[in-house]
Amino acid sequence: MDFLDYAFMQRALLAAVLVGITAPAVGIYLVQRRQALMGDGIGHVAMTGVGLGFLLTWSPVWMATLVSVLGAVLMELIRWYGKTRGDIALAMLFYGGMAGGVMFINLAPTGSNANLTSYLFGSLSTVSDSDVTAICVLAAFVVLVTIGLRRQLFAVSQDEEFARVTGLPVRVLNLLTAVTAAVTVTVAMRVVGLLLVSALMVVPVAAAQQISRSFAATFAIAVAIGVSVTIGGTVTSYYQDVPPGATIVLLTIGAFIVLTALAVPLARRRARAAAGQDGTADPAECAIPGSRASADEVGV
Repeated sequence: MDFLDYAFMQRALLAAVLVGITAPAVGIYLVQRRQALMGDGIGHVAMTGVGLGFLLTWSPVWMATLVSVLGAVLMELIRWYGKTRGDIALAMLFYGGMAGGVMFINLAPTGSNANLTSYLFGSLSTVSDSDVTAICVLAAFVVLVTIGLRRQLFAVSQDEEFARVTGLPVRVLNLLTAVTAAVTVTVAMRVVGLLLVSALMVVPVAAAQQISRSFAATFAIAVAIGVSVTIGGTVTSYYQDVPPGATIVLLTIGAFIVLTALAVPLARRRARAAAGQDGTADPAECAIPGSRASADEVGV
């Protein structure tokens, strides 16, 4: 535990825990919406914010947050109105964001490719006190949204048309999800890196889905996986002198493989348990979709 004697490791571990919580908490809604790669696109846009931060001598984290939020809102508008040309517009936005980041950081008097690399792939030693403060504030926003509005966000993620019929403000909730994803990207970029953050938003959720059957359980397991791999990856990076972002992502993929292997015998055990019941109750698939029982079964 000697790594706790160093201030930079204390900051890195705090940031890692917050990233481990926030990334899967947002990712579960993106996976439900079939927008698993949205985090990757926002990461490209955030590069422009990082470059502008160095160019204007302002906090790269806060500038990246501002640019990412604007980019996420623009992505949602393109999704609504882009129609057949939407994919081309998104591609231009993503690659333009990456090119803008490289250009701005090279124009900045204090910028360099080394600075950009630390934001692209994460770096333990560069997490400053101001970064930790920004990450804490942004992470609090993400947690409040993803937990406080979980029922509404889940409904919109499952079926937008049904949510609209029930009176939910679908477009507002879609924008809020996009903004929350953008904030999460900037929370995670100091630890995992902009190019790898999408994996931490998606893979823990996919791993949790292998062994869970409800939204609440998937959410809890995904966050537990996220915290475990970010702490494990950060500590491993310190002792082995390996990139933290890559280490965290590889550990996450390892967790997915392990849980996938456990899913098969677990499914067989559940099937045997179901077959051993007396069969007097109605099958789960016969439950009325809008009933109280089915809502509780989902665990939202």
